[in-house]
Amino acid sequence: MATPSPVITEELRRQAIGRQGKPTTLEVEKGAILRFAQAVGDPNPWWNDEAAARKGRYGGLVAPPTFLRVLGVLEVELPFPLPSRLLDGGSQWEYFEPVRPGDRITAVATVEDIFQKEGRAGPMVFIIQRITYTNQFGEVVATQKSTLIRY
Repeated sequence: MATPSPVITEELRRQAIGRQGKPTTLEVEKGAILRFAQAVGDPNPWWNDEAAARKGRYGGLVAPPTFLRVLGVLEVELPFPLPSRLLDGGSQWEYFEPVRPGDRITAVATVEDIFQKEGRAGPMVFIIQRITYTNQFGEVVATQKSTLIRY
């Protein structure tokens, strides 16, 4: 059996690593926080009960940690073709500041690594990217290290 030709060469890796995507901005609404918490079944009063949240640690309603996923899958546009199918390979999150109603959160993805592995269905391209979520005050509220798999 012949070895398949690589989709990702060293030259393509160099072109991709460090490349940033377009910023995506979200206006955080109180109703969206409440609906998200209800949809995921999280009863924590910090994001479900405004009166209780005012008495809590943050002095008001805040978004649940996974709320930032409402921005969807952020991908960096690369200057070369990739396989068309996409699979979410998982994420690791770090949280720094609470996300509150009224915040403007801007997310920017940066490619940290890209490599290829051979799968049963052919080449699989792994894209490791870091997404930085920043509020309107320039504070980083969270970072997400995500793995996207193209096959």
